[in-house]
Amino acid sequence: MDPLTALADLVAFPTVSDRPLIALAAWLAERAQDAGMRVERFETSPGKCNVLARIGPQDTDGLLLCGHMDVVPVAGQDWSSDPFHLDRRGDRLYGRGACDMKAFLAATTCALAELPLQHLDRELVLAWTHDEEVGCHGSRALLRQLDQVGGGLPSLALIGEPTNFEMCRAHPGHTTLKITCTGRAAHSSRPGLGTSAVRIAADILDALDRLQEELAAEDQDVDPQILDALPTPYPVLNCGQIHGGTAVNIVPDRCELLVGLRQLPGQSGHRIFNRVQALVDSVALRWARQGGGASAEILQEAPALLTPAGTELERLLRPHASSDKAGAAAFATDGGNLALAGVHSIVFGPGSIDVAHRADEYVPVDQLWTCQRVVSDIVRRRCMPMA
Repeated sequence: MDPLTALADLVAFPTVSDRPLIALAAWLAERAQDAGMRVERFETSPGKCNVLARIGPQDTDGLLLCGHMDVVPVAGQDWSSDPFHLDRRGDRLYGRGACDMKAFLAATTCALAELPLQHLDRELVLAWTHDEEVGCHGSRALLRQLDQVGGGLPSLALIGEPTNFEMCRAHPGHTTLKITCTGRAAHSSRPGLGTSAVRIAADILDALDRLQEELAAEDQDVDPQILDALPTPYPVLNCGQIHGGTAVNIVPDRCELLVGLRQLPGQSGHRIFNRVQALVDSVALRWARQGGGASAEILQEAPALLTPAGTELERLLRPHASSDKAGAAAFATDGGNLALAGVHSIVFGPGSIDVAHRADEYVPVDQLWTCQRVVSDIVRRRCMPMA
């Protein structure tokens, strides 16, 4: 099988994060078994599982290849072709997930099918995860599952997210916060009898804007090389969703804000959350006499990634990279969770994040083939030292 055919097969699985992905996981598991790998599927909930495949001498600290199987939705996007049918137009391959990140899955699958994996001197591990796009839930579950069964992971990981083959040893994290504002319901003709939770939420939004200005103006205790590589070199707060009220003629007694916090590499999302908590408490105190209140909580945290410079994997990737230096990606990956298990990851793969998540997402044909060659080369040099 060539990587174009494999990518067409993978794109045809509509693995949007709110749908099952068992069929795609089975496809990848079968390909890994065909290559002689020992495969485990760890189910986390109905329709959701991680695929873990191993080959080579155990506990020999070889290489982890990691990618996610889920994709973002296509609803409301103006696609020029069926997003779940790979469409070649010139030198580009269009389809949901073609870039983010099924190209890496396809290229890796084809590279391993052609390698003499029975001759490995170090262990090679594949980790295909679920629900990365909605908070890196799969990789977090995988670490818990490995703790239960007693398995470990290599200390070096290649995460094949789209970076146009730039090496990224760091990226911000993404922490989801929920802020709940409570008021008192009343008939809208008698607003003085109620307290609007939406008004409380508006005050909190103003306070979040002021906090964002403070964060942007502060000196960041982060490697200057990493800061220079980030398009936004400070922690970001984004209120992405607001839900409040029940009817237009009722003073709303509840309003919820979902806020995304992108903490920088080396920073803790909990530390910045404490500042959010303080401003929420301050607003709540001002509204308490009118029967209002507010609280904040962390729903999930995808940790930031900060891999030390100069790892062996960085050296192996450098001949293939579009730049000699390992910088930073602007987006979060499973690498943050893997770092909690002592895994040093480099994010490096085909395609551009600039076209991911958009209509007519694509990956260049030549980058798909290049990725297959890169995976083959680094597996040989890391796991077959005498090859």
